[in-house]
Amino acid sequence: MDDLRFRPARDADLAAVVRLRDGAARWMLAQGVTGQWRPGELGGDHFRRVAQHGELWLAEAAERVVGAWELWWEDEDAWGPQPPTAGYVHRLMVDHGSVPPGTGRELLRVAERRVAEAGRPLVRLDCLAGNARLNAYYLDAGYRVVGRKEGKPQPGGTPKSFTLFEKSVRALPAGPTTPR
Repeated sequence: MDDLRFRPARDADLAAVVRLRDGAARWMLAQGVTGQWRPGELGGDHFRRVAQHGELWLAEAAERVVGAWELWWEDEDAWGPQPPTAGYVHRLMVDHGSVPPGTGRELLRVAERRVAEAGRPLVRLDCLAGNARLNAYYLDAGYRVVGRKEGKPQPGGTPKSFTLFEKSVRALPAGPTTPR
């Protein structure tokens, strides 16, 4: 997508991020992916907290929010106490009705570059252990499985089991960086 632009989210963007997240949750359910996300599960308060304690990034095309992700600088719930060597990507999402295939991978690459720019050599993420399709997506994106987290707490839900993924970003190729 040639006109894709990236920028940190602002308070005025939170309603659009909630709509995007709910749309992504509905898309997952339509694809038969259950147990991952539910519409209405996260509201603006969640995304405001992320923006205050980490980073919330948007992807825009034609002045519309078409993708987003959270970038955290620590994630003790999944990874336990860790030295500051990683950035943690959460809630990577796109508007499946308005973006071409491969857009999510582009968002992931931008997140990886942001982590590398921050001087951290690793990107980490977790994914519901039972979501074979999403686990394969991250493996295809160059991530490797480094563990499993049983009983990870969930916003408004029961704890679940997750696969832990990691990727080195020491020598990422040049490309669009943040923001463009």
